[in-house]
Amino acid sequence: MKRHGILNAELNGQLSRLGHTDMVVVVDCGMPIPRGVPVVDLALVQGIPRFEDVLDALLQDMVFERCIIATEAKSQDPGRWLTSRFDVVDYVTHAELKDLSASAKLIVRTGEATPYANAALICGVAF
Repeated sequence: MKRHGILNAELNGQLSRLGHTDMVVVVDCGMPIPRGVPVVDLALVQGIPRFEDVLDALLQDMVFERCIIATEAKSQDPGRWLTSRFDVVDYVTHAELKDLSASAKLIVRTGEATPYANAALICGVAF
């Protein structure tokens, strides 16, 4: 049994397949999921797990070089959560973020019910 880090077997498997510049989109429970993109659905009930908790777990296991969020999230909690954790944050409209998610290698769905709690994370390298 694993001692630490992400315990979800499906999420671990998907994360291990990612490479430099691949995109992971972490979404709230209301974000539309595009067809054809692998999804690990962690949502249990509304609010569980929280976007922030999933984000922190991913940041402990993975290297991300930047994130992309909706401009509408700048003044909301999701914007503050992300700007406190990333040196590089790019902004697009919420509609553009939805379109961008169609090219993701993985979508991780949370139970978050806060508006605009969605972020595209771009994989970096660990060396």
